[in-house]
Amino acid sequence: MRTRSARSLPAATITVAAVTGTMALAPAASAQTPEPTPITSITPLNVAETGGVTILKKDPGGDILPGATFTLLDSTGQQAASGKTDADGQLAFKDLAPGVYRLKEVSSGSPLHDVVDDQDVIVTPGADAPLTIIDPFKPASLLLKARDGKSGKPLAGSTVNIGTGDKTVLTLTTGPNGTATAQLPVNSRTGTSFWGKQIKAPAGYDLYKPSRTFTAKPGDSVTVTITNAKTAGTTPKPNPSQKPSDKPNPDEPTSDSPTLDKPGKDGSASSPSASASDVPVARQAASSTSAPAPEGTLAHTGADATPWLLGSTGLLIAAGGGAVLAARRRRPDGDVSKD
Repeated sequence: MRTRSARSLPAATITVAAVTGTMALAPAASAQTPEPTPITSITPLNVAETGGVTILKKDPGGDILPGATFTLLDSTGQQAASGKTDADGQLAFKDLAPGVYRLKEVSSGSPLHDVVDDQDVIVTPGADAPLTIIDPFKPASLLLKARDGKSGKPLAGSTVNIGTGDKTVLTLTTGPNGTATAQLPVNSRTGTSFWGKQIKAPAGYDLYKPSRTFTAKPGDSVTVTITNAKTAGTTPKPNPSQKPSDKPNPDEPTSDSPTLDKPGKDGSASSPSASASDVPVARQAASSTSAPAPEGTLAHTGADATPWLLGSTGLLIAAGGGAVLAARRRRPDGDVSKD
C-alpha cells in the first residue's frame, strides 16, 4: 500500500536533495541561480554635527535693544553669518560648523548706546552657544574751563577732581589756554550726576572751595567753568614781551637837571641858587623868630648905632692918611712920583 501510493505521485512535484544527511523540499522553479542577499549600509561615525549661536541684547539698565547688527567671522576671517536683533533683542545663527568664531558688533542700533569690543565664540556640535551682550551708554564729552573771576582771562594750572557719589572718576588740569577735556562714563538714559572740586588753584589766585555739580547724559557735551579770585597783595608779573618806552616821564627828573644829592662835574655837590623871591621870605622868617621886646620898654631902632658907625669911619680915614705919609718918607730923594 505504501509503495503503490508513492508510485502514483507525480515525479515532477517532488525533488529530493541530499544535503549533509537531510532532505529539503523546494519548488521546481528553484532550479534557477539565486541572487545574493543585500547587506544594509552603516552611517560613518566621523561625520560632524552642526551647532549655533544665540544672542540676547541689553543695556546697563536691563532694557532690551532691538536693531543691533552683528557679524560672525570664521577662523579664516570670512563672514559666516550676519543679522540684526529682533523686537525682543534676540538673534540666532544656526547650522554652523564646530569651531572658533569671531563675533563683531557693527552697530548698536541706538543713538544712546555704544558697541562692545569683538569677542571669540566657540561653537560645539549639537548645541547653541548663548551670549548676553550689554551695550554701554555713550560717554559724555566734558570741557573744563578756568577763568579769572573779574577779567575772564583763561587760567592755566587749575587742577580739578571730577567724581560721582563718593568716588573720584578722573582728575583734570587746565593747560595754557585755560581748558581741559575728558570723556565721562554715563550709566543711565536720563544721565548721571557728577561733581567737580578744585584741589589746586592757579599761581597767584585763591582756591575755589565750593563744589560744582552737574548732570551728563549719554552722548551730550557738558561745559564746567571754575572762576578764581586773585590772592590779596599779589602784583601782576611784568610781561617780558613788552618793550620799555623810550619817551621820558615828565614827572621824573632828567640827567640834565641838578639835584641836591647829586654831585656836579667837579665832584662837589651843586646847590640851587636862591631866587629873589626867597630872600624876603628868609628875612621875614628871621624877624618873626626874634625875641619879643619886654613890656614897658620901647622898641629898639637903628638910630642907637649911629655914633658908633661915625667913630669907626673917622678912625679908618685917619689910619689911611698916616699910611700915605709913611710911604712918602721911605722914597729916596731923587725919586719923585706923582700922586
